[in-house]
Amino acid sequence: MSGRVEAARKAFSKKDLEAMKKAHTHEAIENEHQAQTHGEYVGDMVFGALDGIVTTFAVVAGAAGAGLNPSVILVLGFANLFADGLSMAVGNYLSRKSDQSYYNAEKGREEWEIDNYPEGEKEEIRVIFARKGFKGKELDQIVSIITSKRDVWIDTMMTDELGLMPEQKSPVKAGLYTFSAFVLAGFVPLFIFVVSIFNPIGPDVAYPAAIILTFITIFVVGSLRSLVIKKKWLEAGVEMLMIGGLTAVVSYGIGSFLGGLVL
Repeated sequence: MSGRVEAARKAFSKKDLEAMKKAHTHEAIENEHQAQTHGEYVGDMVFGALDGIVTTFAVVAGAAGAGLNPSVILVLGFANLFADGLSMAVGNYLSRKSDQSYYNAEKGREEWEIDNYPEGEKEEIRVIFARKGFKGKELDQIVSIITSKRDVWIDTMMTDELGLMPEQKSPVKAGLYTFSAFVLAGFVPLFIFVVSIFNPIGPDVAYPAAIILTFITIFVVGSLRSLVIKKKWLEAGVEMLMIGGLTAVVSYGIGSFLGGLVL
């Protein structure tokens, strides 16, 4: 969610006309565009990080419940970290790639139709804007203006007829950002066990330390969701903390139950 839109929403909630005007200045709108250009992968990073830390912590909690040796936790944790991270990154890449392919295919069809049967496409533009309430000479003028510029004509057909917007993100970058965030955040629950390789730490200290570090990170990353969803940072952080806690309880319980059966 852009800062300008969020400012406009706050202005509306307080019925603050001055703040509303400030959010609609030319400078604010231009700055919003720049922010979107540089921060378009924030969502991929935030959700990649959340998935990474929660799933890896689930492995640690399950292993703790089963009473497994810390060395086993490292093997399971890192296997999960890179396998799940790669899976999520590839999934994000394929999703973006599919969206782009579908958009380009539909755009190609619209281009072909405009080139081969412009009368029919002009009529579609006429119907679209007639539904918006335009009529008579005003409608004729709008149709004439839009169809006089091929790119505008095609874009209008894509958005107003098909409801499609171009995918601005690079599928490769989206996948890389997702994987990097997944691995970095997912490493947190394993950090204390990696340290214990060089400086032995007993399970009675390692597990609580891993839990504390993980919960702090879950809250911080969870609060960052406020950048991409309509929630306050505190609410978003607490919500993810509760999800992380539930995951830990379930994983620990399953690990304890199965550990008692097979170990």
